[in-house]
Amino acid sequence: MHTPIPAANKKRSLTMMAGAALAACALSMLSAGGSSAVAAETASFRSNLPVEGRAPGFTGATTWLNSAPLSPQQLKGKVVLVDFWTYSCINCIRTVPYIRAWAAKYRDQGLVVVGVHTPEFKFEEDLVNINAAVGRFHIDYPIAVDSNQEIWRSWGNQYWPAIYLTDANGKVRYHQFGEGDYAKTEKAIQSLLAEARGAAVDSTLVNPSSNDEQKAPDLASLQSEETYVGYSKATNFHSTTRVRPDRALNYAVDRLGMNQWGLLGQWVVGAESAVVDAPGAGLAYQFSARDLHLVAGPGKAGAKVRIQVTIDGRAPGADHGADTDADGNGVIDATRLYQLVRQSGQVKQRRFEVRFLDKGAEAFAFTFG
Repeated sequence: MHTPIPAANKKRSLTMMAGAALAACALSMLSAGGSSAVAAETASFRSNLPVEGRAPGFTGATTWLNSAPLSPQQLKGKVVLVDFWTYSCINCIRTVPYIRAWAAKYRDQGLVVVGVHTPEFKFEEDLVNINAAVGRFHIDYPIAVDSNQEIWRSWGNQYWPAIYLTDANGKVRYHQFGEGDYAKTEKAIQSLLAEARGAAVDSTLVNPSSNDEQKAPDLASLQSEETYVGYSKATNFHSTTRVRPDRALNYAVDRLGMNQWGLLGQWVVGAESAVVDAPGAGLAYQFSARDLHLVAGPGKAGAKVRIQVTIDGRAPGADHGADTDADGNGVIDATRLYQLVRQSGQVKQRRFEVRFLDKGAEAFAFTFG
């Protein structure tokens, strides 16, 4: 927060004595020198981050979590970190530990973190789902729920995650699109806080612990990328039967090439997702990455769908993910991202399959890490 330097006390008077004029002259010179020193010191903390525009604010939020609504007037004098995210996005999930650590470390030094939850999928508009994710990721900073994407549009944003930093005067001074570059972002936070305070801030960097799906990706071994299951964005689909949109159909998969995938058993494929239409239906994917995740849901609130995962036709053993056991068993009981594989040894190309033992589950997208 900006801490103004107090002006000299103009009510102070000097005791009248011989040589008063000389004393007054000397005091004036000292005062001028002191003001120059203060100005120079304040200037030394001025950030060299460029001005990118004025922050549009958060008009259009459908509701707020962890806070009453925050206006630009309330945030004046604060450095604000705005994080556009959505709760099933793996890149956003892996960024959360850093956002949370910055919020905790710099809260008392004038930083306000505002998460803007803008959905990609329809299910991410559901406030019950958003609240569950906020609790699951232990987020305690303010969240502006942007289910109509009005804040997204007013900022001209196009990415998940996207971080913007605004200074104490409400001007955008920094942005980061996508995960990573955490040290660069934190140094930008420190720079704007020092500018606002006119004083140095702690220059150390956070190092949050993370595991399961929040662990940083193994980029050196990552050869597979996000793949949508719904027909509006699906790529590399390779079942022996072509998709019949919005109609029940039985599918099969034979040999898959690298990064090809397909449906097994009876499904109804929609624009955003595919729905299991009979027990035993499955998905297969030929991938190469340490981690494989699936964004999926049980189809209706309160339902639980059992799953069975295999890797190269066998139980995953030590290569199981956080949401499956060594035998490949797991349960889909909420619409979210599930980590189904984490290769424990050398990462290599594998054939993944998941079977849904109960009807009704929805599959939205594969992601990797």
